[in-house]
Amino acid sequence: MWGLELLIPLLLIIKDVSGQWNVWVPRDISAMTNSCVVIPCTFMYPSGIRPYRGIHGIWYFGQPYPQLFPPVVFKSRTDIVHESYKGRTKLLGDLHQKNCTLLISNIGTEHSGRYYFRADLGGANIYTYPDFSELKVLDQPNIDIPEEIVADENLELTCYAPDNCPENSPEIQWMYTDYLPEPEYTTDYVEESNTAVLSNTLSFIPRPMHNGQLLGCRVFYPNTTLVYERLISLDIKYAPRSVWVNVSAEVMEGTSVTLHCEVDSNPPPRISWLFGEEELLWDTASNVSLSLDDVRPAQEGIYTCVGDNGYGAMNTSMYLAVSYPPREPVVNGSLTVLEGSSVSLHCSTQGGPAPTLTWLKNGELVGTITAEQLSVLELLEITPQDDGLYRCLAENEHGRASSSLNITVEYAPVFLEESKCTVVREGVQCVCIATGNPEPTIEFFLPDKNITINDTDGRYNYYTHTDGHTSTGMIKLREKGERLGNGAVNVHCSISNMYGSESVHLELQQEKKYMMAVIVGTIGGVAVIAFIIAAVRYVGHNNKKENGNPGQDLVSKLENPALYYSAVKKDKQNLRKKVLKTELLGSKFNSILEESTGEEGDYQSVGSLADLERQELNYAALEFLGGRSRDGGASGRGDERSDYSEIKAK
Repeated sequence: MWGLELLIPLLLIIKDVSGQWNVWVPRDISAMTNSCVVIPCTFMYPSGIRPYRGIHGIWYFGQPYPQLFPPVVFKSRTDIVHESYKGRTKLLGDLHQKNCTLLISNIGTEHSGRYYFRADLGGANIYTYPDFSELKVLDQPNIDIPEEIVADENLELTCYAPDNCPENSPEIQWMYTDYLPEPEYTTDYVEESNTAVLSNTLSFIPRPMHNGQLLGCRVFYPNTTLVYERLISLDIKYAPRSVWVNVSAEVMEGTSVTLHCEVDSNPPPRISWLFGEEELLWDTASNVSLSLDDVRPAQEGIYTCVGDNGYGAMNTSMYLAVSYPPREPVVNGSLTVLEGSSVSLHCSTQGGPAPTLTWLKNGELVGTITAEQLSVLELLEITPQDDGLYRCLAENEHGRASSSLNITVEYAPVFLEESKCTVVREGVQCVCIATGNPEPTIEFFLPDKNITINDTDGRYNYYTHTDGHTSTGMIKLREKGERLGNGAVNVHCSISNMYGSESVHLELQQEKKYMMAVIVGTIGGVAVIAFIIAAVRYVGHNNKKENGNPGQDLVSKLENPALYYSAVKKDKQNLRKKVLKTELLGSKFNSILEESTGEEGDYQSVGSLADLERQELNYAALEFLGGRSRDGGASGRGDERSDYSEIKAK
């Protein structure tokens, strides 16, 4: 396609119209290896010079100074050229027409460089033009690639092939385009500075998935074996499209853990690890790992990995759970509350996983079991039964902890049903028992005597005792005048504390054990008296036979005897014998009563036989002193004044 006729118009493009030494050549020209290239050339010389012996020309490679012996590419006078150009060069232009166009065939990359033309007009009119044409010999086609390829933005790639060889014209094909989304191709032919370039432009919209994939441009010359290819890898810039981190993890307190983060983006992003709003670590890389040593519960929470490469940002979070036994629960301080009021008991703790909270009162479950870090126990209309030790127990799979508090309930005093008066051997014992907080004070009042008993009194043996919130008061009434005629007593008990007071009349109740003793004693006493009467009658009957009727007075006295005896008491460990001396008809006899007795103490007069029936007697023995035995003298004493013999009853 290149012809000399195309060079003729170039002769008219002369800058130096005054005819000075001048040359025009393309500053840059290219060709494919093993092909050919034509370097267009037009020269001028001063118009006043007449060529001597014709016009000759020389092409140098590398530099224009002959004295430096540059390689000769072409010489019109002779065929002497540099060895690398032998048989490869040919002058296409007519020097007489000032056309110095040069053809170089079968070129190689070693032929790349600057080419200078030297005109020889004969004699001293020899001139080497300083302007040059720089040849670039290519072994593969050029692909024009944008400095930046951004995903999802239209991309144009242009492949160039020089068309400066008149013997062959190139063709261009794109390779590895099957995966591209809707590619488009455009061919163009550009002639500039008397050089020609064939181009083919590929257009498509790249995706992040195309990053790193290959594309190729192939240049070939039909009907030849000349084929040139160039492969490129697509460097597609895209914002982070995925951020991978560990799945949420659970670690034990005091152990170590490593959190990994990997970001898919181009170029590699700035990766930062955040805990809340605090940046813990950053680096520019495709992956970054965060190491946590000796993990504490305070480090539990959300960890976020952020990737930012200037084209966009993306983040992903994970939750790091720290397992540890429950901490000691925080509860209210011990409380003192008034009966009828309400109170809320709070219990909070920390643990991993969240512990269950249980309220216990004196070891027993109260309320409900909660699986939260705060538990509230509501106590409404508090009663004295709510008084006690409350414990909040926190438990999880790694351990347990607890805290306690005391609830003290203050309330007005209340009588207990055990308050009463009871008949005992010493008299009447009155007991008053009350509970309250603060502990109630106890007073006894005898309205018949208008006496208030609130301190130790020898007559009443006033006694008090406090056990917790229970107070006990006791008195003993010893005198007959302190009882009513029908055996009842008139005793009032008063209790009081800062929240109230109350008074009650104490009822008289018979003591069961004492009543049983009275019943048994009465039966025994009656039996003894009956036995005595029978014995006396028997003796009197015998004496009557012997002495007439002297025992009549004896019988009359036996029927109404005057008995004097002392009282007896129970003793759980010993049996005590009391000798009762009795005078009967001027004679003395001993009556022995054996019974259970109590501690040493005062003895009160029982009184008449009616009173005797209240005593507990097991048996009695009567001994007639100074008597005569029935066999008439077995005793050894011959007292004829004795009216009876010795009688014993057991």
